[in-house]
Amino acid sequence: MGLLTAIVLGSAAGGAFPQWNCRCAVCELAWRGDSRVQARTQASIAVSSGNGRWTLLNASPDLGQQIRATPTLHPRDGLRGSPIDAVVLTGGEIDQITGLLSLRESTPFTLYATPSSHAAVAANAMFSAMGTMTRRAVSPGERFMLAGDIEASLFMVPGKVPLYLEGDAPELGAETAANVGIDLSHGGKRLIFVPGAAAVSASMRERFATADVILFDGTLFTDDEMQRSGTGVKTGRRMGHMPVDGEGGALQALDGLTARRIFVHINNTNPMLIDGSPERIKAEAAGWRVAHDGMEIVL
Repeated sequence: MGLLTAIVLGSAAGGAFPQWNCRCAVCELAWRGDSRVQARTQASIAVSSGNGRWTLLNASPDLGQQIRATPTLHPRDGLRGSPIDAVVLTGGEIDQITGLLSLRESTPFTLYATPSSHAAVAANAMFSAMGTMTRRAVSPGERFMLAGDIEASLFMVPGKVPLYLEGDAPELGAETAANVGIDLSHGGKRLIFVPGAAAVSASMRERFATADVILFDGTLFTDDEMQRSGTGVKTGRRMGHMPVDGEGGALQALDGLTARRIFVHINNTNPMLIDGSPERIKAEAAGWRVAHDGMEIVL
């Protein structure tokens, strides 16, 4: 029985880093080639127990690029094929599902998602091209097995429906099957993936207390970051993402946990992306790491 291994295929929020149309203070460093920052693609994780079969957690728009950059995901035997066995979704946001279209060339895999996320995919006619994708609906709390005897379950996380389904008065911070975390266990070790969270509930905190690794929402360092940087009008919480810092932020809400804690889904405006920045130093002093593309985590 192999060890549970996770590879961070992409660590950035929607738009990647640097964002293609942005010259905010952080993106400006990347465009100038500053060595303190490194480019990041949109958030997706690959997990395996060492049997050569891999499961993707979310399928970002950059998935084709991420596969090419990750040798363990390259085709190996025969004319056509892939070590990618399945994809598990945390929701139906554009940056969570668009990469499925990069997997449409006739190699079968299974898509695990809640009924609401499956409905979001099915409602878009483009995904009808996914003829070899088996769709399996999984309800929060239901346990299911992934390749390599990895046990998985989904759990509800405070958040909101995808942006394109919001309507005029979206419900914010609700715990529904539209936004979930993924809990994986193998060989007595547990990894939890939560790329989007509006808050940390008591049940989430209890779940996290027994995990070995937590990959958690690091979208914005402060709630008003996009407003202050002039890049947007919404706060982080309005977008369904609690901030890293401040009252009720992730540093406070997840303080004291023994798990390895890693920020992922990091927005291009977040100064935590800069090596040696006060924000990066504060996060690291609190016991956190900031994910980067290609980061490998072995449990």
